[in-house]
Amino acid sequence: MAAMNFSMKKSTYFKSLFICLAALGGCTQINQKANQVPGRVGQEKEWPVYGGNAQGNRYSGLNQINTQNVSRLQVAWTYHTGDNTGKGTEMQSHPIIKNGVLYTTSPKLKVLALDAATGTLRWQFDPFQHKDPTLHANRGVTYWENGSDKRILFTAGPVLYALNAQTGQPITSFGNNGQVSLYEGLGRDLKGFYIISTTPGIVFQNLLILGSRVSENADAAPGFIRAYDIRTGAIAWVFRTIPQPGELGYDTWPADVWEKIGGANVWSGMSLDEKRGLVFLPTGSASFDFYGGNRPGQNLFANCIIALKAATGERVWHYQTVHHDLWDRDLPCQPNLVTVNHRGKKIDAVAQATKSGFIFLLDRETGKPLFPVEERPVPASDLPGEAAWPTQPFPLKPAPFARQTFTEADITNISPEAHAHVAERFKKVKSGRPFIPPSKEGTVIFPGFDGGAEWGGNAFDPQGNILYINSNEMPWILTMVDAKSKSAEKLSAGAQLYRQHCASCHGPDRLGDQHSYPSLVQIQDRLSRRDIELTVKNGRGRMPAFGHLPEKERQEIVDFIVNPDKKAGAEPKQNMAVSEKTPQLPYAHTGYHRFLDQQGYPAVKPPWGTLNALDLNTGEYLWQVPLGEFAELTRKGIPPTGTENYGGPIVTAGGLVFIGATKDEKFRAFDKKTGKILWETTLPAGGYATPATYQVNGKQYVVISAGGAKMGTKAGDTIIAFALP
Repeated sequence: MAAMNFSMKKSTYFKSLFICLAALGGCTQINQKANQVPGRVGQEKEWPVYGGNAQGNRYSGLNQINTQNVSRLQVAWTYHTGDNTGKGTEMQSHPIIKNGVLYTTSPKLKVLALDAATGTLRWQFDPFQHKDPTLHANRGVTYWENGSDKRILFTAGPVLYALNAQTGQPITSFGNNGQVSLYEGLGRDLKGFYIISTTPGIVFQNLLILGSRVSENADAAPGFIRAYDIRTGAIAWVFRTIPQPGELGYDTWPADVWEKIGGANVWSGMSLDEKRGLVFLPTGSASFDFYGGNRPGQNLFANCIIALKAATGERVWHYQTVHHDLWDRDLPCQPNLVTVNHRGKKIDAVAQATKSGFIFLLDRETGKPLFPVEERPVPASDLPGEAAWPTQPFPLKPAPFARQTFTEADITNISPEAHAHVAERFKKVKSGRPFIPPSKEGTVIFPGFDGGAEWGGNAFDPQGNILYINSNEMPWILTMVDAKSKSAEKLSAGAQLYRQHCASCHGPDRLGDQHSYPSLVQIQDRLSRRDIELTVKNGRGRMPAFGHLPEKERQEIVDFIVNPDKKAGAEPKQNMAVSEKTPQLPYAHTGYHRFLDQQGYPAVKPPWGTLNALDLNTGEYLWQVPLGEFAELTRKGIPPTGTENYGGPIVTAGGLVFIGATKDEKFRAFDKKTGKILWETTLPAGGYATPATYQVNGKQYVVISAGGAKMGTKAGDTIIAFALP
């Protein structure tokens, strides 16, 4: 049992009267009387938790907006955070609404409290007012209350904060003046390593249970789950997802590898069965993502759905969805806790969607699959030193919601030119079946690194036990290279460090991928050296921090980025190891590359993005429709193809599924019974976030963060709410 208990020391709504800077953390407060918050509503009319409820089901019983009147929906209010720098900072926050107040985060990770009826700012808190920023994706905040004590908990950089929900001021009795370091509770000194939390934790009684995001390279911290006392900030329990000696699962790794291996983290959200006192955790892969020669074995508890006792962290059951992951098959979204009619019985279950396009439907008390799952043989690796696991689990039902193989017959048909371009590249890569291991020739990953399912999560409608899932159908190409070569010996120290730490994202040529990872060519024309240094040290967006590297090595990386033609000096060879506890691996990869045609469209036949309705009682799909379109292709007579999409759906008793997510920057309402689009509008920037819905003063609203910046689209900073006239 990998659990440990211990404690550790340690504006139509109101008139703006005055603005003051709080002594701690940069809180800008607009004065108001404590506890007097009009618009107080029942929980069934609110959206008080990430995912709508503790079960993560993104469902609302509101029906004021429905299939008959949704076409009349119009903008009710907008709020601009002022954080749109135009430099690709994203805003993925999923708002929560409690007591008539909407709580969310901005692209620069300010916490915002808005009047939910008007969008008027009540207060904001800037965690970086007095220090260098560590900017990254943030998907929302957590609310807790006990009597008059009402708190907002959220993370920015490697810090957990507790704020007064009514004023935005730090709770000074929590941790160190309202802050707790995320480096605590990991069992070894990892100061400077990349540890943040992109997704809100979940509250059980007086505990905040929190996951983390860590590096996906060899220098990853372990992804242990921690529960914090919400009153004090002390750690109440830790569940070690990479077991230590004497703990269950230790024998699925090499002996003592836990001292060096990282990952197996919960970055995508968790769900809670309050009645049973169980929390359900979806874990990611072990690091390094694409090579496991230093971690042979099944690798528990990576790639698992884990049920823990929420009060103590004690493991109840686990189910592994990928053994010895070599494909970055993190469990990408919050599990849905559902009740289904199965073989004549009502069964409480867990529905977990995966990047591969599978749905694992498991009994909530035992973890056993409700539908058969088959362990099938999969290809062996041809990389010396790698030992791919010989089988992988394939659910026989439900059928996958995304295609599983990319063969020659699946090559795009949107034009003869596109087909010919893709066919030529296709000849040179490995493809045609699931779970082909990474290779030097290049391996097609399909569905790609970003799903299938992704972090936006899925919506479950208890009226019919229907699960709504948005999916990507994008092929990517993964190519492995030798980490060390004779040619590397001629490189400068900065060039060698860049290869080791940066090339997997920005590419060996520094050109990026033009989607998620920007080009670094002539970056000195866009950013000052100080800005580049801070980004390397603290991270930004999807880029992890490299604060754990010695200052000299960080400066050498910056030197290379701004002056790549610098030759290797006569200085003696340097040891490029970050730490004795960081594995030095024989292989790296050339980056995250979408498989595209010559015009930048996906290499596979459409659809490229879909919305799916799945009956969990029967395991059968009710409908599947394209999600999004490229207007220029539609004008050519090509049916809507769907687009790559980020962010998830919500479903309502009004018969509607709302979702943004698409590259065409639209926000849509679908008929939940048929998949027909009933309403759509163009957002000021892409809505790459999951919306929310709530009712205040008798009016229902639907709100979404329009932050853009993904997939090469423009950045934005707008929170926008819609309502009926």
